[in-house]
Amino acid sequence: MVQDFLNLAFNDKRPAEAFAEHVGPDYVQRDPDAPDGAEASARHLAGFVARFPELSLDIKRVIAEDDLVVTHCLMRLTPDSRGSAVADIMRVADGRTVEHWDVVPDLLENPANGDTMF
Repeated sequence: MVQDFLNLAFNDKRPAEAFAEHVGPDYVQRDPDAPDGAEASARHLAGFVARFPELSLDIKRVIAEDDLVVTHCLMRLTPDSRGSAVADIMRVADGRTVEHWDVVPDLLENPANGDTMF
């Protein structure tokens, strides 16, 4: 369900549909850049996705425990951008996402340790 939400919202560019299908009505948004609530968050994400028509999200890992699902993804706003390593944490109840947190560091060209974030 979480993977379907992310693919629908980012790769298929249908965030309103993703929210309608996969997000609960009492959704709590913990991203400080996004408004709280399902409707407001859906509008915010739709605006973000619309600004970047070439945006892509490559899901690298999915980890689930109890009611939490964590994804580790490579998000590129354009095909030639280095991108960001996105970690989304979603709390799920009754088959719908009801709470969301994220961490979105940019990928560095020359990380101090020489390792990639993936």
